[in-house]
Amino acid sequence: MSRVPFRTTTVFACVLAFIMIVAAGCSGSGSQGDPTTTDVVSQPAGGQTLLMYAGSASKPPTDEAIQQFKQKTGITVEVNYGGSGTVLSQMKLAQEGDLYFPGSSDYMEKAKHDGDVISATEARVAYLVPAINVQAGNPKNIQGLADLVRSDVDVAIANPASVCVGLYAVEIIERAFSDAEKAAFRANLLNYTDSCEKTATAIALKQVDAVLGWSVFQEWNPEAIETVALPASQVPRVGYIPIAVSSYTENQSAAQQFIDFLTGEEGRAIFTKFGYFTTAEQAFEYVGEQKPVGGEYPLPADWVAE
Repeated sequence: MSRVPFRTTTVFACVLAFIMIVAAGCSGSGSQGDPTTTDVVSQPAGGQTLLMYAGSASKPPTDEAIQQFKQKTGITVEVNYGGSGTVLSQMKLAQEGDLYFPGSSDYMEKAKHDGDVISATEARVAYLVPAINVQAGNPKNIQGLADLVRSDVDVAIANPASVCVGLYAVEIIERAFSDAEKAAFRANLLNYTDSCEKTATAIALKQVDAVLGWSVFQEWNPEAIETVALPASQVPRVGYIPIAVSSYTENQSAAQQFIDFLTGEEGRAIFTKFGYFTTAEQAFEYVGEQKPVGGEYPLPADWVAE
């Protein structure tokens, strides 16, 4: 067999080495690669997607926070909004999801009790105060709870069995009204809504004259919704919006990143922009005195929709 001359072998090796160098440069794997590629490599979290089950009490600021979080980290957060109890049931049934973000502590306590979230990851994002919401301009001149039993007033509340704000509404009614007043209120009650968003919409679209909702609803649509604050004596407790990593997550690290973003300076600024209280003290100032924060309220059986 004839031997390949040394010079030819050397030239072949040099050509091969050159091709390998060029290929490495085109693939971006070399240290002198495209700077854009280098930026992507420096953000290993980018390109991931999280699934969050959330009550719609936080929808406006949460939508904006998700956009800013993606711009900052490259991580996408997909959200299934609805009543806090409804989305919790969906998460349990599907056995999937990375984050649970209900509208109040009541449903977070249920999630922790049943092991649906990692309790140690729970954090408070914002605080909510119950109030009466009316149409802008308050055409029925509703000044307080007593006006909700007038025969000329149509009202709505969220379903208290699945929506946080509805549960707060029932707690307020049960504490403030006599049996006769409760009967009159029920006579004025047109329907249960199935989320915070739809409760606010009932007022904005003038489907009812008043709802028992959150004070922040006015900030969602100030041209259509006005808030009538309740006296401190009629506010049983201040609600808070908690978030926790789901027990079903396969990406706890990225889920925790989103929680840290919401509870950090940037996230708090977003919620403040939309009129939410980011500290309990702000909520107390609005109410007029310090109140219990969070907790649970057992729904009376006669308020459960058939």
